[in-house]
Amino acid sequence: MRRFIKPLIWPVISGVLLALVLLNQFPRLLDRSSSPEPALPIPETPPLSLPSQASGEGDAIAPTLKLAPISRPAPELLEAAPLSRRTGPASYASAVEKAAPAVVNIYSSRVVEREQHPLMSDPFFRQFFGEEMPSRQRMLSSLGSGVIVSDEGYVLTNHHVIRGADQIQVALRDGRETLAKVIGTDPESDLAVLKIDLDDLPVISLVDSESAAVGDVSLAIGNPFGVGQTVTMGIISATGRNQLGLSAYEDFIQTDAAINPGNSGGALINAEGSLVGINTAIFSRSGGSQGIGFAIPTNVAREILDELVRKGRVIRGWLGLEVQEITSDLAASFGLNAAQGVVVANVVPASPAQRAGLQQGDILLSINGKPILDPRVAMADIADVEPNTTVPATLMRNGEIQKVEIEVGERPTPSER
Repeated sequence: MRRFIKPLIWPVISGVLLALVLLNQFPRLLDRSSSPEPALPIPETPPLSLPSQASGEGDAIAPTLKLAPISRPAPELLEAAPLSRRTGPASYASAVEKAAPAVVNIYSSRVVEREQHPLMSDPFFRQFFGEEMPSRQRMLSSLGSGVIVSDEGYVLTNHHVIRGADQIQVALRDGRETLAKVIGTDPESDLAVLKIDLDDLPVISLVDSESAAVGDVSLAIGNPFGVGQTVTMGIISATGRNQLGLSAYEDFIQTDAAINPGNSGGALINAEGSLVGINTAIFSRSGGSQGIGFAIPTNVAREILDELVRKGRVIRGWLGLEVQEITSDLAASFGLNAAQGVVVANVVPASPAQRAGLQQGDILLSINGKPILDPRVAMADIADVEPNTTVPATLMRNGEIQKVEIEVGERPTPSER
């Protein structure tokens, strides 16, 4: 037996080795042989139907049963409202190119007296310096921005940018430079109007600032830190901001476009390149931009520009009152049903209010037929009244309602008060 098996051992071993080599070189042979049958779609099972009832006697009665697909009530779906989203451009280069040439850099300078050591005023020490006495004067310079709003050369900027300046230089984006003349300033709105005499001036277009809405794209153009004209982007964060303590008359547009020192007086434009406001101030704990900037709306700036150009000053109505807002506690102590009106804290001597008989402690409830809900709004309404106009007012004194007539006067400028 061994004699017959022994000659077969080596052929078997050789065959196994050959098979291993072939499987190693051609693995597809193994995959093809072991791969399962391809999966086929499962056919839909038809509804089950049992035989109908037999007609002959003696047949077993089989009830008819038909299984139909289960039907469930469809859930109520709210109809999806179509999206109405305004799509913006991928780039605002065209808006910037339209507005940026009208935004100028403003460099103002003034001479101030330098503080000196008291010994410098002593003749004994002065003789050691002779004619080389250090000058008591020094030059202060500041920078800001402005916007050309007329082809006649009128430039809008902030009052604090050119306040007290002895010389104002304006540099355009095209490289031209010239000295500017102050047409007029309005410290109470922090606006000023300059005039430059150059030809072919680029002029920015003004848009109705009432159309500006929270969420609109806003671009700030100015000269921050004197690095040159710079554009930053954000959105309009709020409108009608007041009670910030920045100026007497406040109605600011708030934006998160980066505004830094040197941007004051520059342009806040919309996505079409039209002027929305004049950049004025920032809220910052460090001195740099923190995403809270304020701009004077174009509607306010346009009115100030018109009055400064025509009259050289802004004329506002004035009553001559210092008032205090009524809180809910004060309203309860005065017997008022709601926190409405203002308490007269002081009456300026020889003012329209004093001539009308108003007294300290009176509660002013309405002026010119409009209830007083916000002291600043009431002050702005009076400012819009033409001086020498008589307006009715309602007040409460010692618990009694009284009506008076007040002839509105002209508000003195800050330097006159």
